[in-house]
Amino acid sequence: MSTTLPPDHVTLRTAFWYWLKLGCVSFGGPAGQIAMMHAELVERRRWISEQRFLHALNYCMLLPGPEATQLAIYIGWLLHRTAGGVLAGLLFLLPSLGVLIALSWLYMAYGQLAAVSAILYGVKPAVVAIVVAAAWRLGRRTLRSPALLALAGAAFLGIAVLHLPFPLIVLGAALLGLIGGMLLPQQFAPPAAPSAAPGTAAQPHAAALIDDHTPTPSHARLSWPRLLRTCLLGLSLALLAWALLAWAGGRHHPLSQMAVFFGKAALLTFGGAYAVLPYLYQGAVEHFHWLTAAQMMDGLALGETTPGPLIMIVAFIGFVGAWGQAAVGVPLWLAGLCGALVTAWFTFLPSFIFILAGAPLVEATRGNLRLQAPLTAISAAVVGVMASLAVFFGRHVFVPGADPGGIDWLAVALAGTALLALLQFRVGTIKLLLSCAISGLVLSYLP
Repeated sequence: MSTTLPPDHVTLRTAFWYWLKLGCVSFGGPAGQIAMMHAELVERRRWISEQRFLHALNYCMLLPGPEATQLAIYIGWLLHRTAGGVLAGLLFLLPSLGVLIALSWLYMAYGQLAAVSAILYGVKPAVVAIVVAAAWRLGRRTLRSPALLALAGAAFLGIAVLHLPFPLIVLGAALLGLIGGMLLPQQFAPPAAPSAAPGTAAQPHAAALIDDHTPTPSHARLSWPRLLRTCLLGLSLALLAWALLAWAGGRHHPLSQMAVFFGKAALLTFGGAYAVLPYLYQGAVEHFHWLTAAQMMDGLALGETTPGPLIMIVAFIGFVGAWGQAAVGVPLWLAGLCGALVTAWFTFLPSFIFILAGAPLVEATRGNLRLQAPLTAISAAVVGVMASLAVFFGRHVFVPGADPGGIDWLAVALAGTALLALLQFRVGTIKLLLSCAISGLVLSYLP
């Protein structure tokens, strides 16, 4: 493609409609969402060049939190300053949040209906297959040395056998990566950054609004005073929200506890939503008892069917947890709504702060092996954690009763078929879940 004139300036109004559309159709997980943004922003609209797009993606992959959401915030911020970043992030998240709140209400109000149970019976084995496939794909990309393979195995044993807390595993992996990056750098070298469109970077491209050699806008340059102000503003918003919750219901009220718990979870989501799910399970199911293990599985199944980041499952956890612990006289739907909004606020606020405050700082440190090695080690540990998550989910789906010998072979067959469809035939997540839901309905009518 020959070089052409760059497109005209993009107005905030035009960006608004694009980000809203993306938020409504962003199925397929982070890989699919990033591919959608690449196809639209790089190839069709030419708002940003290939190299600048990948540069932004590298920033987001270094940070905890949903990388696709952060990429949208970053590009919106680069185009239209802080207002553009906030707008892009909110429009990317709000459709998913709204849909999941509605599904959570239907689940709590009508989840015991036979048809709903049949659909979930078909979907749950697909969820197990999705987690296994995600672990396999991340492992193939990440476990490129014996040290990283051993680290993944240790993480699996740590959480599945020793029941170590997920934050401890993350910190331990980071420490080992820091040491390994200095002593055995070749063992902890990060894999090449994935390209949304392999082979396109080296080809001549049409001029983009933000091109390879476009000067960095003033608002995107590193400024320590601005970084400090943004961090303080974000911290103030989080503390003020928690203070209001504590004032209204007390420090030990479920909403106050959710705020603290999901605020910490937001800082541990290296490797995506699947990686932090064991931590969410440990806290929400085992420690606080906001929901049961079966409800957690159902929530993940519902989260897979909605647009936006999978970590939005926190809204389901908040809705169900607040519904189940609602005070006397408080409408259940209102309690659930408050729980979903609180968890979403404290989960996604850090992503906005990371981008609006720290993107220029991350750019200045990109390419430094001593900083990338701990993140590579965390990614390796995440593979082991995801494998343990698949084992945990499989145990609850395939052995639903207390008898270890009572294996549900039909569920095993559904999961195996779903895994084959994902890895061999690359069937999309939505098509897979829809097919499995229909299979669950059909099976419910068989004798």
